[in-house]
Amino acid sequence: MKILVCITNVPDTTAKIAFTDGDTQLNKAGITYITGPYDDYALSRAVELKEQLGGTITVLNVGLSDSDPVIRKCLAIGADDAIRINVEPTDSFFVAEQIAQVAKQENYDLILMGRESIDFNSGIVHGLVGELLGIPSISPVMKLEIEGTVAKMTREIEGGKEDIEAHLPLVLGCQEPIAEWKIAGMRGIMSARTKPIKVLEPTGQVTTTTELYTLPAPKGAVKMIAAEEAESLIDLLRNEAKVI
Repeated sequence: MKILVCITNVPDTTAKIAFTDGDTQLNKAGITYITGPYDDYALSRAVELKEQLGGTITVLNVGLSDSDPVIRKCLAIGADDAIRINVEPTDSFFVAEQIAQVAKQENYDLILMGRESIDFNSGIVHGLVGELLGIPSISPVMKLEIEGTVAKMTREIEGGKEDIEAHLPLVLGCQEPIAEWKIAGMRGIMSARTKPIKVLEPTGQVTTTTELYTLPAPKGAVKMIAAEEAESLIDLLRNEAKVI
């Protein structure tokens, strides 16, 4: 089986976010980057499928050279090789175009990625890739089994879960509990140093621009009300918070 896993290079969830250049650019100074958590699930399931069925795993990232450490981590976990499209991933459709361009040339059986990135959280790239390739796209997938050329999946829907079967090739957006996160061992870390990362230049052009970033409004101060002052609490809820 030939699997493509698309990963994002995103700020750590504990990073303090700030902006620069008139609030039009993320200030990357001092920020630690990680593989998108949902992408980790996709890669982990790919590794399990490779161990079960054989085949190869290629990791693909749309990003600049600062993504290379994250890519190396994925190679250490079990990917065989990697492709990096050398461009800043600022637009979902542009990113999907880059992924689709690679996928058209390589004819992957399965394209896995996280249900969404945790920086922009668009959650639409898998659907766009499926449309560009003319193959089904399903998300968010919580369970995945492959039997021959058929994928048996469970995905989350509003109010419950849905069991689906579809023929390969497919594009899937993954989430927990599709697999357990994998941690790279020393052997994997050493072998990742020699695994190839092919760097390609992008095709097409970004069609959107960012005008302004803004941070959420700061949380208001907490007001403590004594237990015997219930009337004051009710007054605050009615006239200040306006929730009753």
